[in-house]
Amino acid sequence: MCGIVGVLGNHEAAPIIVEALKRLEYRGYDSAGIATVNAGRLDRRRAVGKLVNLSDLLVHEPLAGKTGIGHTRWATHGAATVGNAHPHRSGKVAVVHNGIIENFRELRAELAAAGLTPETDTDTETVAMLARLHLDRGLSPREAAVATLDRLAGAFALLFLFDGEEDLMVAARQGSPLAIGHGTGEMFVGSDAIALAPMTDRITYLEEGDHAFVTRQGVEIFDRAGRRANRDMQTVALDATRIEKAGFKHFMAKEIAEQPVVLGDALRHYLPADGIALPEGVEFAGTDRLVLVACGTASYACLVAKYWFESLAGLPCDVDIASEFRYREPPLSPASQAIFVSQSGETADTLAALRFVRDKVAKILAVVNVPTSSIAREADIALPILAGVEVGVASTKAFSCQLAVLALLALKAAADRGRLDPETLARHLDEMRALPGLMNQALARSDEIARLAERLAEAQDILFLGRGAMYPLALEGALKLKEISYIHAEGYASGELKHGPIALIDRQVPVIVLAPHDRLFDKTISNMQEVMARHGQVLLMTDSRGADEAAQGTWATVTLPEVPALLAPIVYAVPAQLLAYHTAVAKGTDVDQPRNLAKSVTVE
Repeated sequence: MCGIVGVLGNHEAAPIIVEALKRLEYRGYDSAGIATVNAGRLDRRRAVGKLVNLSDLLVHEPLAGKTGIGHTRWATHGAATVGNAHPHRSGKVAVVHNGIIENFRELRAELAAAGLTPETDTDTETVAMLARLHLDRGLSPREAAVATLDRLAGAFALLFLFDGEEDLMVAARQGSPLAIGHGTGEMFVGSDAIALAPMTDRITYLEEGDHAFVTRQGVEIFDRAGRRANRDMQTVALDATRIEKAGFKHFMAKEIAEQPVVLGDALRHYLPADGIALPEGVEFAGTDRLVLVACGTASYACLVAKYWFESLAGLPCDVDIASEFRYREPPLSPASQAIFVSQSGETADTLAALRFVRDKVAKILAVVNVPTSSIAREADIALPILAGVEVGVASTKAFSCQLAVLALLALKAAADRGRLDPETLARHLDEMRALPGLMNQALARSDEIARLAERLAEAQDILFLGRGAMYPLALEGALKLKEISYIHAEGYASGELKHGPIALIDRQVPVIVLAPHDRLFDKTISNMQEVMARHGQVLLMTDSRGADEAAQGTWATVTLPEVPALLAPIVYAVPAQLLAYHTAVAKGTDVDQPRNLAKSVTVE
């Protein structure tokens, strides 16, 4: 969600911070700001909207200083206004913050009793006010920051800057990621290592409960108990070209097009010539149940995987959205395993759910795109999906790679449990190695789908239908469309159509039917005929056999390559993504940064 950047540099900080914040734009935001210390004086600039507005403001009202902090805010407490934008300042302290301070109302009451009144609607201002109170009572900046942190409840990544302190930032992390970047006579802080990529590749990640005193000479890190902590410095390889558009109009278009390449990378990593190469300890022979937990698009990847684990491995599988999972207090078997799926590896609800199951299940697996993330570090075993940096808010290549890794896990489970003989397993693995080529064939339908999207862009409501493992894909297709085009869309199991949703069908409601020619094809087409009998406008996505049998009478048919049933959800994800993308382009919406959404959701 929000982005944080801090610089203790040898050059003017404001331009560096703005450029670093641009690399965090993919996270989603609605205002931005910078504070610097120059000649001992703390000052700040803030603007609503995109970073270009802050850049324009800095042209007219420059902000000097080689020490600074910056922030892109995604509104939680209080509307997107200049007053509510970060950095927040109270007296001699400025603060930027990701997360939510849960006890800010209680703290406000205490501050009011001490004569301090808030000027904004935000929870973050309370942090600055509390630090100010400690400074006014004679504590040093370091002491004031630590005393403030001791009073905070909730999830946060925090960065403090103080008037008169040009060689000090105080950073803290609880439930929201924060990285320290090491330069030569310079130091940097970021909520994401991507922000720091052009400045340094030497990164130290703060762990849960850590706080740090950052100066140009280095960093001192202390754990939750106040003990000096040694955290490893890592060399993080971040290819700057992976966060450029590379000639595409949007990051989403680039990331859709990259899928055959990144999927090939993942398959080469996990599928050497002699079988499946998963991390040591990935084993399912003694497992009695799987629990899969995720949010949003990742939860739909889990729903697809449920079909695979149960049909291939005969392994009972529960799928939960993370925001509900721990609150319903699910019974967990000591012989069960839990799999947590997250693109960022920092999703707050998913991380909280992971912590809930610790010591309640036999093993915790993490399927993530960021191997240094909190979820990856706190799981027993992490399986990187190797999708590379994904900038577009609407996940595409990460979804495909999540599916691929989950499919391999399901095949491993089937083999471990004696449900697949070596010959059948080898056939499935060969089919998976062919995935990049099949995805390229699906991508070739882009221009055709773009023409169909011109008409879809005029709709107010759209339905997606699918059966079996194509049902979760219908949910994902609807989610993609509403995320970036703002058209109301819903996904349904096509057999449920007559149990309510069919009441919505008329000539104005397009219906997208996902129907590879598999064992459920006839059932799906029967449901499609029910739509057409009520004048619904059907866009059928199927293969050549399916088109030969069922295309007659549809509004349009997109013919995709024939794929093995196991892999159909991965291949059919491509036209669903293209449909959403081209519809959004036709409507003129902000494809990469849709309104109200954030890439990495680090609050509950």
